[in-house]
Amino acid sequence: MTWPVRVKLASLVAGTVVLQTTLFPDLRFFGVAPDLVLVGAIAVAYRVGPERGAIYGFAAGLAIDLFLQTPLGISALSFAVVGYGVGILQTGLSRPPRFVAAMVGGAGGLAGGLMFVAIAALAGEDQVIAVRSLWVIALAAAYDTLLAVPMFRLARWAVASRDAVETPAVRGAAST
Repeated sequence: MTWPVRVKLASLVAGTVVLQTTLFPDLRFFGVAPDLVLVGAIAVAYRVGPERGAIYGFAAGLAIDLFLQTPLGISALSFAVVGYGVGILQTGLSRPPRFVAAMVGGAGGLAGGLMFVAIAALAGEDQVIAVRSLWVIALAAAYDTLLAVPMFRLARWAVASRDAVETPAVRGAAST
């Protein structure tokens, strides 16, 4: 991975964390805000594969954990596992379906929310074990589905590298 790609990914983490903590608490539907950082991790994992997706998910989760009142690392662990899973899913698709961003974003949001609640419950956060948690997770996953389309485009921009697009054969042909 080149330095420009790393800088773009770091700016994507910073941007999603800032939006998640400043703008989206005011853009709630039915009292539920989306998890933009998780959707960003899903989108990047879809583009870069399981290992790098898990690393990005962990970094993004750790960044958002700094602003949450839950124990540090819960989001990091759940985002890393979801990122790894989405990366594995992506490698198994021979031809991606038409609405892959919405489907993967919604399913990943649902899986990430359930994993967050399970890990938080294991960490002793008893307040997350409630029927309302399922309602919040389902609504957040629906909201994540809508945000997945622009986030997948941002992830494609972030992982795109000029060196990866321009192959040596194309460069040689263009110069002659």
